[in-house]
Amino acid sequence: MRHARRRIVRRVTRLAAVGGLLLGSAMVTRAVASEPPDPSARGATVRSAGDTAAALVERLGTSRTAGSWIGADGRPVVAVTDEEAAAEVRRAGGRPKTVSHSMNELKSATHTLGSAPRVPGTAWALDYRSNQVVVRGDSTVSSGDWSKLTQVAGGIGAFVRMERTEGAFTTRLNGALPILSTAGRCSAGFNVTDGQRDFILTAGHCGPNGSVWFADNRGRDQIGSTVRRNFPGADFSLVQYAAGDAGEGADVIAVGGGQGVRITGAGDPSIGQRVFRSGSTSGLRDGTVTALNATVNYPEGTVTGLIETNVCAEPGDSGGPMFSEGIALGLTSGGSGDCASGGTTFFQPATKAMAEMGVRLITPAAQGAGQQDAAPSPEPSDPQGAVAPGAATPGSSAPVGGEESRLLARLADPRNVGPGLLIVAGSLVALVATRFIRAEQDRKAYQRYYSATWG
Repeated sequence: MRHARRRIVRRVTRLAAVGGLLLGSAMVTRAVASEPPDPSARGATVRSAGDTAAALVERLGTSRTAGSWIGADGRPVVAVTDEEAAAEVRRAGGRPKTVSHSMNELKSATHTLGSAPRVPGTAWALDYRSNQVVVRGDSTVSSGDWSKLTQVAGGIGAFVRMERTEGAFTTRLNGALPILSTAGRCSAGFNVTDGQRDFILTAGHCGPNGSVWFADNRGRDQIGSTVRRNFPGADFSLVQYAAGDAGEGADVIAVGGGQGVRITGAGDPSIGQRVFRSGSTSGLRDGTVTALNATVNYPEGTVTGLIETNVCAEPGDSGGPMFSEGIALGLTSGGSGDCASGGTTFFQPATKAMAEMGVRLITPAAQGAGQQDAAPSPEPSDPQGAVAPGAATPGSSAPVGGEESRLLARLADPRNVGPGLLIVAGSLVALVATRFIRAEQDRKAYQRYYSATWG
């Protein structure tokens, strides 16, 4: 009877193991054969939330709202000043936050700060989430100047927050790829065109009109020269290509390690949005947008309307591109700190720079159909979403990875094949165990029989 029960247990175990092998194999096969998750879906959701919030702010007006941002759950959050506006935000699928000060009050505060005597080394920005204007002073600001600015802020109201910061607010003179001139080293931003000529859109503080730029430090490989510039006030310029056009693959920006990301359109960021920056000094870095409409008093002059982020940058990164999901967002302007200790970096909005210069991005759609809009590309944090830009020159071509890399991505994704592989491994262990137990029982039975025969 006991032997019969053992045989039944062994048979059930073998059947379960075989079933597990079949099930696990089916799960792995299905994971490999199915399409991988769309890496741009999350980016599309973020952009949709940002568009919803922006539309609500525009409809409700600056007297009833005080900005918007993307919440931790991906939903748009709108700062409102009354319950009726809050109800409208809820109906639109957003989340309202009631605040005390409207956008009109926040902007009035920045106007008052801007009217005060200029203090190099200071900056202020609108922090929508705290409903405050944040004023920062770097290490170069004297205690006397800081005290005077604090008095100005105190006269505005308690919603103006004063903060001291380490380091100094400087332009990052010295893309993603390096461009060099007698003025210093900068980074190439985005390739743009006016329909007849192609240019590099980069930072305005990189050099005055007429600056000649090279791809090498010996001055042999000329890229082009600066033909238009806006700095201070704003921070952007156009470098016209000496060869006349940007060449093949002009829609790709380098992100380091022989990789690049294809840029497919331009837009404006939202507070809380994850962004990426590429520069010739510190390579690819990421962070979030922390404030908009920032003003920075650089030693060279005041720049307004900037994007504030917690992405780090270092000298030589100036002019490099900021982007997210293949959408061009800004050009590296300046900031404080470095990529060892972190810091604050400000960006010139790309849309404003292109609108004022009368140019548009060179994108696959623009090259093929003369239009700028196109579907976004994956975030550069996904190696499968990157492309190889080849030789390090602005506008270089970039072959795109094929089906092999996508298949490897699916196999490497534990969410797709992990459970199936675990079931297969467990089933194999069960089969081996039942086989070992059966062999051990047969060996002992043979020993007993042999002993009884020859004893």
